[in-house]
Amino acid sequence: MTVARRRLIIEMGMGVDQHGQEPTVAAARAVRNAIAHNALPGVWEVAGLSDPDQMIVEVKVAVPYPEQVREAEVLAVLPFGHKTLKVESGGMVAEGRAIASLNDINDQMLIAVAAVTVWVETT
Repeated sequence: MTVARRRLIIEMGMGVDQHGQEPTVAAARAVRNAIAHNALPGVWEVAGLSDPDQMIVEVKVAVPYPEQVREAEVLAVLPFGHKTLKVESGGMVAEGRAIASLNDINDQMLIAVAAVTVWVETT
């Protein structure tokens, strides 16, 4: 019996950390945005999975300062699945306004983009 991986859905999102200059925050918000308005009944009704943790969820995020991203915090946004994360340099740094009471270290706003791909294995 041959097992094939098939893409079920690709979701895209954008996230911003306006204050704090945390690429992890921007990345997690991008992933949350990507999955915020989705339901995946096809996981059961079409692909025939019996448990949502059988999904394979691959996340790709482009964000400034990718080496600072804390992987576990970004993947924690996803409620189900075998999760992987690929982080690369990208997104955008935009000029904002540093506010001392928000512990800003500079006036950078970090913008991340994400693609979340859900795969299922079929026979």
